[in-house]
Order: sequence, then structure tokens, then C-alpha cells
Amino acid sequence: MTKTGAIILAAGKGKRMKSKISNKVTMKLGDKPMVMHAVELLEGMKVIPIVIVVGFAKDSVKNLFDGSVVFAEQKKRLGTAHAAHQGVKVLSPSTENVYVLNGDDSAFYTKDILEKLYKTHEANRNAVTILTLKVADPGGLGRIIRGKNGEISAIVEEKDATDAQRKISEINPGCYLFSVAFLKKYLPKVKKSSVTKEYYLVSLIDLAVKNGEKVDAILCGNIIWRGVNTKDELETAEKLFKKHLKSFA
Repeated sequence: MTKTGAIILAAGKGKRMKSKISNKVTMKLGDKPMVMHAVELLEGMKVIPIVIVVGFAKDSVKNLFDGSVVFAEQKKRLGTAHAAHQGVKVLSPSTENVYVLNGDDSAFYTKDILEKLYKTHEANRNAVTILTLKVADPGGLGRIIRGKNGEISAIVEEKDATDAQRKISEINPGCYLFSVAFLKKYLPKVKKSSVTKEYYLVSLIDLAVKNGEKVDAILCGNIIWRGVNTKDELETAEKLFKKHLKSFA
């Protein structure tokens, strides 16, 4: 996969995991740390470079790897857009497109899914291509808002959603493919949330739509996926991951 890199977001503290000495992406899912699943998948696709953005308990993440990845540091936890910006700064100058995904819930993605994202992105010359899912319980997740012709118009976080929007089952799991030129142009324009004082990656979708940039989405209907923010969710994810492995056995 030429001129395509990846940024894995792994800087957050993961407060609900209540770990004081290690980053939650180092917790095991299956037989290896969660973040390692994502790295191995991307390595298998010949994605170069793979940048991991570290922050909280950074050494617990760095110690998992032997030089196969590049690290960027988010010294202040200022949100996902700010974290991605740190990653963009260390990309190779030749990198034209970049996957951006989370280090804690990407173990469920497959080569086929990420390649489909890439093919759609390239064929349509998109600024951003988003992976979306339909789930039975979308609670706590960003909802995909579509226009009358099915086009993406926004991603609305649950806390900001109307009652009608909360009924939407299509969600944003946090897996994107961006044009690097788009990120360099618009990341500095992302505004801080008035509520949390953080900069959010989903704000880029609003900026893209408002500025006429091409936004597309791949709805993946047959994937087993689980966000991992608590120990209970990790336990559920472990059970689902075993089911996921069996489906590809």
C-alpha cells in the first residue's frame, strides 16, 4: 500500500479502567495487548509509517515494540484531534493518506475492511473516508448523520445529540482514512469544545462538509466490534474477540 501511513491514538488515560501504571491499550485481548493487534494488521498491509501517539504511561506502550513503529507524544491530553496532529507532524513527507484509529478497539478490524476503506478513498479522491457500523445499542457512541441523498453531513456525539438523533443506530467507531493534505490544512482550524476544552477529531467532518471537501463512508454490516473503556467492556470484548477469531478460522 503505497504512500499510506497510519496513526494509532494511544495517549489517553482511560480513567474508567482505573490503571495507574499502564496504558489501557497494553491490556490483553486474546493473547496479546490490544494495540498490538492493530499494529500487526497494518504491518501486514505494508502500511508505512505506523505512528503511535503516546501520552499516559507512555513507556508501557513503547516497551511493546522494538523499532517497528514511530512514536509521537501528546504531552497534554487535549483531545483526539490534538493527538492526531502530533502524529501528523512525524509522518514521512511522502505520505499522502493516513489511517487514524484507536489503539484500544481496533483488534476487530480486518485487512479486507481496511482495504475496502482505502479503495473507496482512492477511487473517489476523498478528503476523508469513514468506517461506520450499525449496532443494536449505540449508547455512548457518536451517531452518523446523513443527508437526504445518503451523504454524510455530520457526526454527532451522544451528549450533543437530540432525542431523534439518539435513535440512529449507525455509529462512528473511530476508524478513518484521511488525505494528509486535508489534515494539514484543517487540523489547525479545529475549535476547542466549550464543554470539555478538548479538540475532537469528529470536528473535521463538519469542517470538511462546510468547505465542500469530499466525505464518504463505508458501512460495514458484518463486523463484530466492541468499544473498550471499562473492565466489564474488556471482558465482553474478550468473548466477542474469540467469536471473531472463530469466524475467520
